[in-house]
Amino acid sequence: VVGFAFFLCFIMSIGDGSYDYFQFVQQWPPTNCRVRIKRPCSNPRPLQYFTIHGLWPSNYSNPTKPSNCAGSQFNFTKVFPYLRSKLKISWPDVESGNDTKFWEGEWNKHGTCSERILNQMQYFQRSQAMWKSHNITEILKNASIVPHPTQTWTYADIVAPIKTATKRTPLLRCKWDKKNQLLHLHEVVFCYGYNALKHIDCNRTAGCQNQQAISFQ
Repeated sequence: VVGFAFFLCFIMSIGDGSYDYFQFVQQWPPTNCRVRIKRPCSNPRPLQYFTIHGLWPSNYSNPTKPSNCAGSQFNFTKVFPYLRSKLKISWPDVESGNDTKFWEGEWNKHGTCSERILNQMQYFQRSQAMWKSHNITEILKNASIVPHPTQTWTYADIVAPIKTATKRTPLLRCKWDKKNQLLHLHEVVFCYGYNALKHIDCNRTAGCQNQQAISFQ
């Protein structure tokens, strides 16, 4: 009975939007467009800087949860024009080109789970501020980690300069390119505390494999 009660509480905590921390996820557009199955990216020349994928309330027990919580659905008018112009640079839809649809999907799936802390406007404002706080593209460039057709790096090679610049440990995620048999750097994740204010170390539970060569093209 005790075990079932614990299980029930756990399921409820996952479903009601309870979370422990935030994952702020930035993606490398060329990888999105290179390793795709359904359709090619709308832009044949992907952006050459890291863009926002999303701000995801997450649990240490299951980083993919919570999601699709009960909450107010996306309202375009709550993303004011001055912010929209910034998000079109920091948070574009690099695949289909429909920025608004992308923002809507991220808010409805993830943002609603943290609505007690961040309303819709604050969710996008905070994401923009996080993106501006550390320029991953420049951090890697300063460490001579730049797109290259043949050179590869280790997980530690890429994490080191980011950790030095931010004073926090990020998480890297990769995508496997089956055609070329390469592991491509796809996402860099920063972690933030419950209120999405304090930058914290990411507790690495998944990501690129340590021993594999990582391509950055």
